[in-house]
Amino acid sequence: MTGERPALGPQPFREFILKVHSRCNLACDYCYVYMMADQSWRDRPRVMGSAVISGVAQRIAEHLHAHALWDATVVLHGGEPLLAGPRRLEDIVTRVRRAAGPGVRVTFEVQTNGVLLDRAYLDLFVRHGVRVGVSLDGDRTATDRHRRGADGRGSHDAVTRALRLLGQPPYRPLFAGLLCTVDLGNDPVATYEALLDHGPPMVDFLLPNGNWTYPPPQRPTDPSTTPYADWLTAVFDRWYAAPRTTAVRLFDEILNLLLGGASRTESVGLSPSATVVVETDGSIEQVDTLKSAYHGAAVTGLTVLSHPFDAALDSPAIAVRRRGAVALSGTCRRCAVRDVCGGGLYAHRFRAGSGFDNPSVYCPDLRRLIEHVSARVRADLI
Repeated sequence: MTGERPALGPQPFREFILKVHSRCNLACDYCYVYMMADQSWRDRPRVMGSAVISGVAQRIAEHLHAHALWDATVVLHGGEPLLAGPRRLEDIVTRVRRAAGPGVRVTFEVQTNGVLLDRAYLDLFVRHGVRVGVSLDGDRTATDRHRRGADGRGSHDAVTRALRLLGQPPYRPLFAGLLCTVDLGNDPVATYEALLDHGPPMVDFLLPNGNWTYPPPQRPTDPSTTPYADWLTAVFDRWYAAPRTTAVRLFDEILNLLLGGASRTESVGLSPSATVVVETDGSIEQVDTLKSAYHGAAVTGLTVLSHPFDAALDSPAIAVRRRGAVALSGTCRRCAVRDVCGGGLYAHRFRAGSGFDNPSVYCPDLRRLIEHVSARVRADLI
């Protein structure tokens, strides 16, 4: 069975991000978990313990059955999730699937920096059908500029070794894609082509986390200047003009929305968020990019040890992010690209004093990118 019966209340969660380890073996200088406003990681248990794993498994199963959902995704995340060790990861996968029961398909993914990814982990992921996403910012220079260890050594060589292994049979079907944070200091097309060298089925470009109070790097106050859109449109033109065997999530989402579809990500569009986070101590939280806004921005006050996920659906902090256009600022509601942009990522709207009732700090870039993509599509349809 697939799908769900019509919901009578708030749309249920379909993606559960489990912070299985709260520390990392890299010290990336743009990391929203460790380098930005929220420092709650310092007080978290390093690893998700047995009681929390049991609580997570029970609550996920409870939520899926309560809403007659027959499929869901669980993302093993961190910190760096591989620091939890293979036995603990296998325990989590096994317990969640056992609790959900044979009538529910639970797809697992792990998002890793790749440094610890080896044959032992990949054999484990083959046995349990766990897909693997890897973070990489391009070539050695691009990656090692930001993605370094605490000792300053770059991670590129270790990650590319892991990607070569991931590209071999029988591991290749596990490869979910590459996650790349945009850096204006890197050539956009060269960055994209460096990522393509690893044969990813999908590339996801992320804008650096920032907001109106803590602006992202090189995002000027002049709204007529759009450096991030310029970077992304160069990649889009390279991608759009070529035979496409690699998906680019941001571009696919914008194209889908322009053609009347619904968004499947929080970065663009107005579809309600279907994602919830569980920290190592069992705390149920909002999407973790909110940690870039202020300390405690992601907190709900709920925990899997005491509360069902339906309680999070009713949380005002989560509910406001699921109200579509009504929740946007007045500027966004009047915008011609509102339904495609959707106000951008919620965390990027924050300004001290007015909260999230603002356009994205990337507003000029998002509008320029969407208008560029729209013009290319219209030209092809005429």
